[in-house]
Amino acid sequence: MAGSISIIGIGPGALNWLAPGARLALENAEVIVGYRTYLKQIESIAPQTPRESSGMRHEVERARRAIELAGDGKRVALVSSGDSGIYGMAGLVLEMLGGNPAAIQVEVLPGISALNAAASLLGAPLMTDFAVISLSDLLTPLEDILRRVGFAAQGGFVICFYNPRSHRRTEPFERACQILLKHCNPDTPVGVVKAAYRAEQEVRHVKLSDLSALEIGMDTLVIVGNSTTQLLNGRMVTPRGYERKYDLGDGS
Repeated sequence: MAGSISIIGIGPGALNWLAPGARLALENAEVIVGYRTYLKQIESIAPQTPRESSGMRHEVERARRAIELAGDGKRVALVSSGDSGIYGMAGLVLEMLGGNPAAIQVEVLPGISALNAAASLLGAPLMTDFAVISLSDLLTPLEDILRRVGFAAQGGFVICFYNPRSHRRTEPFERACQILLKHCNPDTPVGVVKAAYRAEQEVRHVKLSDLSALEIGMDTLVIVGNSTTQLLNGRMVTPRGYERKYDLGDGS
């Protein structure tokens, strides 16, 4: 009899931000599979449960192993950081299972994404329409990424960048900044959040004109405001439009 796969988003990494349903699925699993860094973040949960870890860029192997274990009748927890359905493992597993009517039961459990975590630390930058773009060109052609950046900037979206830059991969970020400056005011507020809700957390507010010079890495999420975004008492806020319909007063 086939088992099951729970594809779990473990949130930003701090256990107090792990969803109760995700914790329960981890505690009920017979084996937990994941990237070794993420498994370390949840090592205190169900410590007696066997773990199978692997390194960066081994997503296909992890998904294949989870499917194999579930096919042997195991209850498998496959973990992603943030939300498993946002640049996580959920899509890959469902793709690999395809139209196969296997008896493996699959559930996708949500988690607090890097996007949610970063936005809350910055204030309220996502109160209107926004676009989310990964700048990693490992799986997506660079020209596709840059075209999306241009369209999002021209459309007036707040833009959230995942995977902005690594030690070896700098061109996508640099070219994205150039595109933004063609379409956006150089004084546009930008929020930069490193390692949200973890010990090494850093939160910064900069202008768009200063963004390209920042030292940032893969553990950073960048939120670029739109033409209405502003800094209010140190908080990044994109008004939703209430001020056009209501008298908001002075807040006192």
